[in-house]
Amino acid sequence: MHTSDTLYALSTPTKIGKVILVGAGPGDPDLLTVKALRVIQQADAIIYDRLVSDEIIALFRPHSQLIFVGKQAGNHCVPQQQINNLLVEHALAGKQVVRLKGGDPFIFGRGGEELEALLPFNIPFEVVPGITAASGCAAYAGIPLTHRDHAQSVQFITGHLKQGQDQIDWLSLARAKHTLVFYMGLNQSSVIRHKLSAYGMSLTTPIAIIERGTTIHQRVLTGELAQIDILAQQAASPALIIIGSVTQLSQQLNWFQQQTDSMTHIEQCIELYG
Repeated sequence: MHTSDTLYALSTPTKIGKVILVGAGPGDPDLLTVKALRVIQQADAIIYDRLVSDEIIALFRPHSQLIFVGKQAGNHCVPQQQINNLLVEHALAGKQVVRLKGGDPFIFGRGGEELEALLPFNIPFEVVPGITAASGCAAYAGIPLTHRDHAQSVQFITGHLKQGQDQIDWLSLARAKHTLVFYMGLNQSSVIRHKLSAYGMSLTTPIAIIERGTTIHQRVLTGELAQIDILAQQAASPALIIIGSVTQLSQQLNWFQQQTDSMTHIEQCIELYG
């Protein structure tokens, strides 16, 4: 693996390649955009994250070079600088590189940082947006993020809070009539509860945690802000935390769970009766 210093010393090839930053969406391969699928299947190299589903990986063409750089809380298997170096190295080798990220690469995906790393090398790049986890998972859980009777605004917040560097405006978040969506918030559930309640949000505020949203393994846990710690302990990553009265609508609008249950019932009948 080349270090950053070594990369600067690489000789420029006759033809520099290109990096295409692609959002893979929240998991369901049918939620890939047409353009995302096209560039994935044209790629010479695909550098992809842990949140890219197996069903999407199955769409990679056989001859593409695959490089896994997955990260999860507390276990960064490939440091960010090394990922940046990989992008530069393969593009300077003349390859069309797809940098594939779960959700949308410009929403808590460090997509901007990775493109900035290409600038000193004059590497051309393109961005293919994806359906972000908040909108995709909420839709599959039957939770409208805005609703005239419940929420007039929605905010996306990172739950990956660095110790001693909390710059979140909790007072603003604690106000009523809007929806909060916390990405990567399971490990910070107690902090979220404490901060929101300290700034005035009622502990009876409805919440939902969506685990592995848009996939056949999706699970929706609902309750109140007071219960967020308990629910978070029951959930597995990747998961989203949604806070606000819109989450109550999941009981009536959770079409995907109803569809999944129906398919499971049909499969069980076929297995029993042939």
